[in-house]
Amino acid sequence: MVVFPNAKINLGLDIIAKRPDGYHNIESCFYPIPLTDALEVIESNKLSFTSSGISIPGNTEDNLCLKAYTLLKERYDLPPVAIHLHKHIPIGAGLGGGSADGAFMLKLLNEKFSLHIDNQELEKLVGKLGSDCPFFIENKPVFVEGTGNVFSPIEVSLKGMYLVLVMPDVHVSTAEAYAGVVPQKPEIDLKSALEQKPVDQWRGLVKNDFEQSVFAQYRELEDIKNQLIKEGALYASMTGSGAGVYGVFEAQPELKLNQTNVVFEIKN
Repeated sequence: MVVFPNAKINLGLDIIAKRPDGYHNIESCFYPIPLTDALEVIESNKLSFTSSGISIPGNTEDNLCLKAYTLLKERYDLPPVAIHLHKHIPIGAGLGGGSADGAFMLKLLNEKFSLHIDNQELEKLVGKLGSDCPFFIENKPVFVEGTGNVFSPIEVSLKGMYLVLVMPDVHVSTAEAYAGVVPQKPEIDLKSALEQKPVDQWRGLVKNDFEQSVFAQYRELEDIKNQLIKEGALYASMTGSGAGVYGVFEAQPELKLNQTNVVFEIKN
């Protein structure tokens, strides 16, 4: 059985406050985009995990696909499986690829083995793997609060527009991104701005708080954002806490960028 875990971008990202537990409260909008990995699971004599595509750093046993399997195995009588992940979503680009892989693994196992776990319970389970993971269960735009784990509906759509995603050869860790941020309550209500203003009016209203400190360290990221705007992007931003930068265009653009980039139409 094969599924295609997709990435997400952040439409705005406000760092509200640092919590006593060391994490941060945020406000953002998570928006799914059609950039995907490929995840295959087949029954096997023993549990195994292999990968291809982009090299995945760290220990194999820490991969969220394996952790998702273990999480369900503790509750259900699952047979051993062979897992293969073809990694296409860049790592460290703020696109949530690892979280998507873990969430889609749970959904795949739920369907493959007819476990009949509803989405609400899947969200609770996958939340044990990471705060971004529950988003990928419903996989639709949501307004996000708390540590990125409190979701509420939001009326925002990029349908019919084109997204240019630029992925420079830079890795910005989440810890590094947070280290340079001074949390503060935003002057402009993000949810209202996203719902009430057209995309071409987001500039100056919808911001990513990581940009100030990250751009100071990696000037090429700021240059990419400025170039996207110069080339006609209605709005441009860092994808999240990582090094990816995106621009939203009304029509399919013809860009001359020196950095690796992909262009796709937002279908929903």
